[in-house]
Amino acid sequence: MSAKECLACGKRPLDKDTIGINKKLLGEDIENYYCMDCLADYLGCTVQDILDKIEEFKEEGCKLFS
Repeated sequence: MSAKECLACGKRPLDKDTIGINKKLLGEDIENYYCMDCLADYLGCTVQDILDKIEEFKEEGCKLFS
């Protein structure tokens, strides 16, 4: 798998949780990803909000975060 980079700022590589939350919130079939900072800007929330959601999804056993 090639290193993914942020669509907005070019940051790379993106870690698996960042890729997972992009897929969870934007659709599993997406091909372009945002880093945490740019995803938070795009969604109008904070990075901490996203990190909290990742923990919730992990606790629920979401396959994107296993």
